[in-house]
Amino acid sequence: MHTRFVLINTSHAGNVGAAARAMKVMGFGDLVLVAPRWDNVLRREETIQRSSGALDVLKNARIVATLDEALDGMTHLCATAMTPRDFGPPTRSPREHFAALLGGTGSLSIQELAAPGDRGLEADLAAKPEGLAFLFGSERFGMQNEDVYRCHVALSIPTDPNFGSLNLAAAVQLIAYDWREALGGFGVHAAAPEPRLADAAAVAGMLGHWEQALADIGFLDPASPKKLMPRLNQLFNRAQLSPEEIHILRGIAKAMSQKALPAAVAPERRAAPSEASPLGGQRSTGTDERGGSENSAPAETSVKP
Repeated sequence: MHTRFVLINTSHAGNVGAAARAMKVMGFGDLVLVAPRWDNVLRREETIQRSSGALDVLKNARIVATLDEALDGMTHLCATAMTPRDFGPPTRSPREHFAALLGGTGSLSIQELAAPGDRGLEADLAAKPEGLAFLFGSERFGMQNEDVYRCHVALSIPTDPNFGSLNLAAAVQLIAYDWREALGGFGVHAAAPEPRLADAAAVAGMLGHWEQALADIGFLDPASPKKLMPRLNQLFNRAQLSPEEIHILRGIAKAMSQKALPAAVAPERRAAPSEASPLGGQRSTGTDERGGSENSAPAETSVKP
């Protein structure tokens, strides 16, 4: 279904560029401006900057003098109006209307979406129009009543009841997004390829490494391991480790064992017997029987006069 975005009496060049950007990211490219404030708005610097690279949309956009010219070839017209009107086409949320328009399984049927007695909209929804146009009014005043009356439906974007003011380009973005989603949407592109998972042998080898490291630091008692290692096995299975992550965990286990080794050796060195003296007996350890050092100053003695 061909889709066209029509901006009526747009006064800010930046909004034209931002609207072009909003359309392009959703895969739409037909933009028509009706009597904008600037005749050269498509070439203005602010327009180009705000388009952020959507230059092809600006290049193909057309400027026309009347709404009739802008709607040429369109068979289903959607006004965008935040202000409720006592008279005119029925007001619907974009998603509900799009679901009915495309014959989807929306929450409301075609008959429910059409206002009572509005056989024109009901017939139009059932016919699946070939050309659809979204109409947006000026930033300051919105759409004029006579333009809204020409449309089949008035789309109202659900907002906070206490603050419903939307920037023109933001409204274009929301409508474009909902319409693209109704048409099937775009797939999400992963930022990085899916990681390769480590095989069972790699996980088992890493668990063996960790079992030794945990014993080295005294966290695991090899004589009574209980269910520690099976629980760790289940934890790592849920984590779905990659080969690179296996290497990291092995590095951690290695560092744990290396850190624990000096602490285990030091007490053994302190508890080792002193070396034998070449002259027989035990080499002095530098401490006298009282616990003092050989080089320590002699203890003071009191002498009675």
